[in-house]
Amino acid sequence: MADLSTAALARVSPLYDRVRRVIPPPEWAVFAEDVDAILALKRERNAVVLAHNYQTPEIFHGVADIVGDSLLLAREATKVDADIIVLAGVHFMAETAKLLNPEKTVLIPDLGAGCSLAESITAEDVQLMRQRYPGVPVVTYVNTSAAVKAASDICCTSGNALKVVESLGAERVIMLPDEYLAQNIASQTNVKIIAWKGHCEVHELFTASDVRQLRENHPDVTILAHPECPPEVVAEADFSGSTAAMSDFVGKQRPPRVVLLTECSMSDNVAVLHPDIEFIRPCNLCPHMKRITLKNIRDALEAGRHEVTIDPAIAAPARRAVERMLAL
Repeated sequence: MADLSTAALARVSPLYDRVRRVIPPPEWAVFAEDVDAILALKRERNAVVLAHNYQTPEIFHGVADIVGDSLLLAREATKVDADIIVLAGVHFMAETAKLLNPEKTVLIPDLGAGCSLAESITAEDVQLMRQRYPGVPVVTYVNTSAAVKAASDICCTSGNALKVVESLGAERVIMLPDEYLAQNIASQTNVKIIAWKGHCEVHELFTASDVRQLRENHPDVTILAHPECPPEVVAEADFSGSTAAMSDFVGKQRPPRVVLLTECSMSDNVAVLHPDIEFIRPCNLCPHMKRITLKNIRDALEAGRHEVTIDPAIAAPARRAVERMLAL
């Protein structure tokens, strides 16, 4: 075992140069064998790993082939030349990958990797909203089940929500399920937004007083907030955008000191790309994202676990809603 671990550590040592600022050497030594095995399994099985920005650095920078926010992963899922897609993220993301790649095998390493937003609404809830607001189009955030997407007109992400809402040419739009995202979009458009009361359990924890305290403790800090944060937090921040937009902001604006008001691992992953920028880390963890580990990614590839399937009757309308978004 020692020889195997030593050999694996040597093979993956070039990857460590990238993450040494955020992963201590003893931790990397523990990760090395799984990283090495995953890289070999991807070649053997013609598999790719798609990883969301909230995955930990050993996954994000160590074994992922494609990384990004929900929109980028949805787009890139349609382009992969592989037989197997392993989605290092939460279940709705794996479902979206399957919707866009019905002939490919899509695996989620842990079936328990859910989402508070996805769990806040059902397809029956969408139908009730349609009955209450007849004729009003339904925009559904990608952070939802395939069944909810199927009951919708079009999907959106935090990165394209405003564009999607305004593309419909409607005076009123039902926007589900994130109440705060809907309120933040409503402040940017003349379209009347009818919201649902779903919240992200990570982003709803941030408060305006947190932002003020950060500025008091770090007077020169630049604060970026995800639009799933409450509107009063977004109002206090210097910039609000999707995880991709936040990463782009840091790369282009290069603030000397920055706070990303979103899930913890995002800061670690962006910090790898910008070693000269200081990241202040108020840490809110997503318990669902953190269910994905190197070990269960390896298990997924070795055992074909856990395959994502979608009822064809749900898949067809859900796919249309996602594809309509991507067409924009």
